[in-house]
Amino acid sequence: MRILGLDYGDRKIGVAVSDLFGWTAQGLEVVERRRDGSEMQRIADLVRENEVEEIVVGLPKNMNGSIGPRGEICIDFADKLKEMLKLPVHLWDERLTTVSAERTLIEADVSRKKRKQVVDKMAASLILQNYLDSKTKG
Repeated sequence: MRILGLDYGDRKIGVAVSDLFGWTAQGLEVVERRRDGSEMQRIADLVRENEVEEIVVGLPKNMNGSIGPRGEICIDFADKLKEMLKLPVHLWDERLTTVSAERTLIEADVSRKKRKQVVDKMAASLILQNYLDSKTKG
């Protein structure tokens, strides 16, 4: 059973997918958000192509655990996905995943230009991997 991980941002959506066993997350691509909402169709295509049965959407919480405006936007996005795809959609605390992804890429000496291209995909991988890890512990 494959699970899709999404890092929903202002302009881009990082996408990651699990292996068949649900053990590891791999970055898949970055989907550009469009005014016409065509990113929803691209996500639906990725779900079908990868035989995804569940989706995890990163939920940006404030450091005190409360949900701010960005979090509300992600909840709305998750609800739309659930309605459109008829699949379970889970929200996962994503605090600091983009920061962590950025730090990892800097430590790996990846150029700023290349970092911009992969940071969203990597953040989606971290969100999904953290979710997968929590399932194997419990």
